[in-house]
Amino acid sequence: MELRHLEYFVAVAEELSFTRASRRLHVVQSGVSSAIRGLERELGAALFYRDRHKVTLTEAGQALLPEARATLAAARAAAEAVAEATAGLRGTLSIGTMLTAGPVDVAAALGQFHEKHPAVLVRLRALAGGSEELAREVIGGALDLALLSLPGKAPAGLAVRPLAHEPLVLVCAADHPLAGTGQATLEALAEETFVDYPAGWGIRAVVDRAFAAAGLERQVSFEVSEYRTAAGLVRGGLGVALVPASAAPAMEGVTAVRVAAASLGWQILVATSVTRRPSAAARAFLADLAAASA
Repeated sequence: MELRHLEYFVAVAEELSFTRASRRLHVVQSGVSSAIRGLERELGAALFYRDRHKVTLTEAGQALLPEARATLAAARAAAEAVAEATAGLRGTLSIGTMLTAGPVDVAAALGQFHEKHPAVLVRLRALAGGSEELAREVIGGALDLALLSLPGKAPAGLAVRPLAHEPLVLVCAADHPLAGTGQATLEALAEETFVDYPAGWGIRAVVDRAFAAAGLERQVSFEVSEYRTAAGLVRGGLGVALVPASAAPAMEGVTAVRVAAASLGWQILVATSVTRRPSAAARAFLADLAAASA
């Protein structure tokens, strides 16, 4: 089994398209198809369902994907170790992040990292599925590490390290009855209509848990994936929202109000896989993150 064939397999599995995979690999499509057929013959199992409209992984393909990623990661780590010893840190670093990392200045950490290690190619991704998707991508090997928020116990296969913590605050329209109170309770908020974030996002999980623990229900009428849209809906009087304290000042035209609930704390974590040793580039960036968050 050649590493090249595993690389082709991972590309097709991630793109779910032989055409897009060939473009990504800079290899003719027939070469990618031939390599996948050879890998299937060698393994004695079909790895993809193919039809005219789509490509999907078979059960065997789903089983192979994390192992193929781990094998390729180990091969890259070996090459990077040699390169580091002879010519400094090199390679690729894939990082996932949330919409905001609160007080953790990711841009500054990336800038510092790039200045010290210019030969490392960094890929930064923000995923629509929020922290839950980020966790899955780290466990599956698509990301080397991710900044996320996971209230409760981390899922199996994931190692997490806290970087920062901050409270969530309520944002409401300037003429909202709660705007002049200075502080709100969960009981008072249970009567409100909420602008919130999709299921799977760390903030949504924190808020849902806090209300459930208090035995309260709330109405979420709007789900958005950015603070600016949330601010617009709140400003228009369509609901209230709970956001990290560091994000509230940038939301124009709304008023921030403290919430009397210790459970509304937002923890920013950095996550890595427990089954794969971080590459030299990942270890160096983790050290920069730790220093930036100290």
